[in-house]
Amino acid sequence: MYSMLDNKIESGVQNNLQQVELSLENTLSNLNHVTQQLAFNGSIGQDLQNYLDTADVYEKSRLEKELVNELNIINFANPSIGLTFYYFKNDHRFLFENFPIKKDFDLDSLPILQQYDSITYYGPHKASNRFDDNNVISVFRQANIPDRDDVYVYIETGFKFAEKILESSQDGMQVDHLIVNDQGLVSYSENPADFPVGTMYPDENVPGKSLKHKGYYLFRNVSNQGWSVVSVIPQSEYSKEISEWIKQFAGFSLLSIAVSLLLGWLLWRMVYVPLTKFNKEIMQLTNKNFHSEIKTSQIPEFDHLLHQFWNMRRRIWELLAEVEQKEKRKADLEVEKLMYQINPHFLYNTLDTVCWLARLNGQDEIDGLVTSLNKLLHYNLDKQGQETTIRQEIGALREYLNLQQIRYDFRFGVEIDADATIENLDIPKFILQPLVENALYHGLGDDGVIQVRVSLEGSSHVVLSVTDNGIGLSGETIHKLLHNERGENKKMGFGIGINYVKRVLSSRYGSEAVIQMKSNESGGTTVLLRIPLQKAGV
Repeated sequence: MYSMLDNKIESGVQNNLQQVELSLENTLSNLNHVTQQLAFNGSIGQDLQNYLDTADVYEKSRLEKELVNELNIINFANPSIGLTFYYFKNDHRFLFENFPIKKDFDLDSLPILQQYDSITYYGPHKASNRFDDNNVISVFRQANIPDRDDVYVYIETGFKFAEKILESSQDGMQVDHLIVNDQGLVSYSENPADFPVGTMYPDENVPGKSLKHKGYYLFRNVSNQGWSVVSVIPQSEYSKEISEWIKQFAGFSLLSIAVSLLLGWLLWRMVYVPLTKFNKEIMQLTNKNFHSEIKTSQIPEFDHLLHQFWNMRRRIWELLAEVEQKEKRKADLEVEKLMYQINPHFLYNTLDTVCWLARLNGQDEIDGLVTSLNKLLHYNLDKQGQETTIRQEIGALREYLNLQQIRYDFRFGVEIDADATIENLDIPKFILQPLVENALYHGLGDDGVIQVRVSLEGSSHVVLSVTDNGIGLSGETIHKLLHNERGENKKMGFGIGINYVKRVLSSRYGSEAVIQMKSNESGGTTVLLRIPLQKAGV
């Protein structure tokens, strides 16, 4: 709540600050436009040159009247303009001023907002008009009269125009303004005690709510010309505004609670009696009385609900009877399931007996074969779910390889390298054996080598790879395997293991798991699985 109010107030201050900055830019642009008209290249500047160059008294008088009329027209067309005159810098002389000028007029004492080669913008300062003591904004431009580099144009804004721009209130909150020039100096201050004119602004680089300084919040907006406007708000005033908002919200909340309680009481009075009857019907259902007579409340809406409830009660009775029949069938299925579980246990016990007989007769190879088969069957037929650890999956893979090395009539090597730090991580069961089985069935020859690698990639994925040095696969064959397309090897079961692994990864991890195959037709194939450490969506 506090953050929302703080953002709202800050947004309001920033909007107001942008309006002030935009108004100042428009004012300076308007003053600049008028000075261009009064300069030599403007509509009046050439008449001024003729007036200065002519020696004829009558012609000079005529030109003077024309200049005065043209200046009056410009002033009338621009009501925001106040004092206007030409200034001759060498002899400190004024010409064609439309208002009397103060005797202490001094350009060097005016606060510079921004300065270029031929034009200077001054920030808010006391008017040079003798009849006006308000703050104004002014522009001082060289007139560019040929052979006269001492002629300048000076224009100020009109009566109280600057005060209207720098309005000192924001939603009832007292706000002072600073104007900082493009050099970072304060050229105008409504709070000269803490931010005197001519001092460096405390932070030149951070816009917006830049900092807390001397018990104030400073908000700054930089113009395109480089100067900026700053709103200065006392911290107590800023906090007071938030406190007022909180009080208003609390009052509105209390009023809402009171209205809600009143409506709740009215609703309770209006529906309590019908609901009591409805509750009695529910109690009848709780007591398993499914055949009691329906009772009405003489209210059409509630009578409709009671009728629907009576239908629901009848339907529940029918469903209970159906559930009872299903429970009987379920019991029969449980007995059948137990009967089917006898077969795997009988198989395990028989294999254990074969192991002991092999050991008693010194048949170590048969003992090892049956032991590996027994362990592999325990792992694959385990009913504890479809998840296992990396250590258990690799253990089952070793047992499978023991069986295959005895079964095949060619020799092959196996290299298994698993990162010990991730051996206890969970992975789907039975995802390595199909990949190794594909390598054995489809391409591995005499003195072949199968490499199994399990490693951690970054902190989010586990990478499992199976690499063989058998015959390679073409790009077309790899595409068919990865996209489960029918091919010429489909009859031999080629790719069934890959399809199984893809389905398992897709079911558990969605799109977060990746399976890739790389192969060279000259020899060697690698199948790579990249799976996340956690299930997708966890």
